[in-house]
Amino acid sequence: MLVKEELKKLGLHFIVDMGVADIMEDIIPEQREEIRVALLRSGLELMEDKKSMLIEKIKTVIIEMIHHSDEQVKINFSHYLSEKLGYDYTYMANLFSEIQGITIEKFIISHKIERVKELIIYDELTLTEIAWQMHYSSVAHLSNQFKKNTGLTPSHFRNLRIKRRNPIEEIGNNTTAL
Repeated sequence: MLVKEELKKLGLHFIVDMGVADIMEDIIPEQREEIRVALLRSGLELMEDKKSMLIEKIKTVIIEMIHHSDEQVKINFSHYLSEKLGYDYTYMANLFSEIQGITIEKFIISHKIERVKELIIYDELTLTEIAWQMHYSSVAHLSNQFKKNTGLTPSHFRNLRIKRRNPIEEIGNNTTAL
């Protein structure tokens, strides 16, 4: 919303998709600087590096897919990312690992575990239902991955009095917490 407002103020024509604004006109350096300053005031940054933009798109697709979509993805995540972003998965995976310091797979697993925590805290679904919703082949697979990432079983986590979750923006940034 903020980006759209700032671009409108400058009288620019644009398309915003998946956190990326494509400006239809050529912009002059002064306009670029105005956009950069406006974004910085709001805690955002102007990215012009195509590789950094692709990394952000990958993160956005993963977060959308895991945290904000009820749609069941019928294909594996690598094919889904390739189809959604139009890049070869191997290229994206190598670039992501190089820039982020973790693999796309680990980033996805971190987000899936965080979503599982959320679903456990809501206490509306059984572990079997959570496993199915989060595309695990079984409750055992979910439990093993959950314990490997948190040090706790899902059942133990459910029974904790204090249930802590990690903010979405911190997941996959080499931080680990319950």
